[in-house]
Amino acid sequence: MRNYYFGSLVLALLYACGGDPQPKHSFYFGGEIVNPTSEYVVLFKGETPVDSAKLDASGRFELRLDTIQNGLYHFFHRPEYQYLYLEPGDSLQIRLNTVAFDESLVYSGQGEAVNNFLMDLFLEAEGEDPIIRDGYTRLEPGVFRHRLDSLLGRKLGKLESLSGEEPLSEGAREVAYSTILYKNYFYRESYPFWHRKFSEDKTLHPLPGDFYDYRKEISYNDPDLAFLRPYYDFMKFHIANIAYMGCQEACDETKLGLSKTLHFNRHQLSIIDSLVSQEELRDNLFRTVAFDYLLKNDTEAHFEIFMEDFKLRSANNRHLGEIQDLREGIRNLRANKPLPPLYVRNQEGDSLLLGDLSSGTGSTVFYFWSGPEPRHLRNISQKVRELQASYPQHRFIGICLRTEWDRWNELVDTYGLNPEQQFWARDFEEFAHTLVVYHPFKSIIVRDNRIIDGFANLNTSF
Repeated sequence: MRNYYFGSLVLALLYACGGDPQPKHSFYFGGEIVNPTSEYVVLFKGETPVDSAKLDASGRFELRLDTIQNGLYHFFHRPEYQYLYLEPGDSLQIRLNTVAFDESLVYSGQGEAVNNFLMDLFLEAEGEDPIIRDGYTRLEPGVFRHRLDSLLGRKLGKLESLSGEEPLSEGAREVAYSTILYKNYFYRESYPFWHRKFSEDKTLHPLPGDFYDYRKEISYNDPDLAFLRPYYDFMKFHIANIAYMGCQEACDETKLGLSKTLHFNRHQLSIIDSLVSQEELRDNLFRTVAFDYLLKNDTEAHFEIFMEDFKLRSANNRHLGEIQDLREGIRNLRANKPLPPLYVRNQEGDSLLLGDLSSGTGSTVFYFWSGPEPRHLRNISQKVRELQASYPQHRFIGICLRTEWDRWNELVDTYGLNPEQQFWARDFEEFAHTLVVYHPFKSIIVRDNRIIDGFANLNTSF
């Protein structure tokens, strides 16, 4: 699982959490990380760092706390993170290999049952996702719902079996149950739109009257779910779905014109404002809408109107600074502007200004990849090979992010990438924020250090 904005919180914690461990504690978290990609493991509750531990020469770490609250946490080993459900008295050991971070992660000790179950659910969902997206959503609504009900029943059955073998606390069972339930609800919310895409219908497919009955069970303000990924993914799609459907019924499409994107996103702000009062969830949902809207490149005047509405509804949103930084980054990537002054490194270790790589004949296309995502690296490498064959006048340059120097060199060799067209960036946050790298196939087309398209996409822009 990925996270793009821990930033200074992590750095501050790493320097603040020194000293010897306390002799008495109610929680222990330790283990071994093979092929570490960072010196530290950091434990978070929501967006708040709780404690950190430095790896020793063997890749082992220990973290001990006198007190800990029940609930959902995650541990961060740059650039990856994964969930934990923790309770006082837990004593958890992990072992993982960063080459296959999620697939290799195993928990042992007090608290292992629920955490291994959550890990199994996560991996199972990764395998099911393309089957449901590309297969089930082509089916008629009744058949689609029957298939999802079968998956839901099977997973709930596994949870019941686990509860019989290893009694779970009410909180642990609720997190596992919500993980199953909201992943299922996410697919139900998505169905009308994915079905329209595959069927090439111009309108949404008529749905049975009880298709959305599950919405009666939704919790909008449970603080224990605010940082549960399946729940948050569901909430994003749910809010957008309500906004879209409501606008279809109540708004005059002929009057929207060029402000359609503005209109829709203001609808989303209104729905979040009316449904969600839990502060962290509310702030994060507002942030997501603002980010999505900014990245669609609507006009500056429209965004001013949007932000006025945003601040009226969420004046103290803790993400306002981040939104303004993104806005500035987008401004700096407009056509005809020079590339921002960022440095990359080649395999010889030389530091080079990014803009200097775009000189010469033809255009230069910068794209981005990272070592912890081998599937994406394979996909993007294949896409670049296809584009190089179709556009020989362009130079395609890969910038590696979120990967240690030695690991990057290994991957360039392993995947047979041209080292003259591959470069390494030390500071992921600087590159991600400055070049607005929020899409896996984001690219930037440049000629002689002047931006042609700062928001190109390898899949759609050529």
